[in-house]
Amino acid sequence: MNRIITALVISGILVSCNSANKTENTNQESSESETASIDGVAKEANERLKEIDSDEALIATAIMAAPEASRSGCKVIGYNMAGEFVTLKEGDNEFICLADDPKKEGFNAACYHKDLEPFMARGRELKSEGKNAAEIFDIREEEVKSGKLAMGKTGSTLHIYYGSESLYDPETSEVAGAHYRYVVYMPWATAESTGLPEKPIAPNHPWIMNPGTHRAHIMITPSTESKE
Repeated sequence: MNRIITALVISGILVSCNSANKTENTNQESSESETASIDGVAKEANERLKEIDSDEALIATAIMAAPEASRSGCKVIGYNMAGEFVTLKEGDNEFICLADDPKKEGFNAACYHKDLEPFMARGRELKSEGKNAAEIFDIREEEVKSGKLAMGKTGSTLHIYYGSESLYDPETSEVAGAHYRYVVYMPWATAESTGLPEKPIAPNHPWIMNPGTHRAHIMITPSTESKE
């Protein structure tokens, strides 16, 4: 009887071990399959990447700076592939997108509320005249104070889509490695009037930049860490 019991116990252990091995092997194969699938998708996406080398590509990547629901109706301005500053696409909503400058390294597109256009256009005009950043700041400061230059309503937002690469996926219009940053204009606002610090408390936290000036704005820079 003892021999029979011992044999049954050994048989049970062997069955359990075999079952555990099968489960482990199945999990390992599943994990390897998932990894291979993810790697395959990433490789396929990388193979689709191409240079932003046409006006159509400039438009497609520029509107990525806008909120998704508003992209189709955005007006797009900027330098075309011939180096001319033009309207690349007419729009019918509240957004104006500024396309990436194809002659500059990396990628930088922006989208802002149309009420900010006088302010943005004035900046471009002064830059074309050879004024440096400090001079542009001072000139626009005086013009906003005097009422000559409008900045739109408090809270008008600038959306920035930027990165070090100039490659994009024609299927999605996403630019390789690009990230978002947001600027909420609050002319003359201060840390005291908003309750925001003048420096970020921690990475990705909002803060107020240029407080007390015409260009006071809330900076919001979302995390650039990839999500697992």
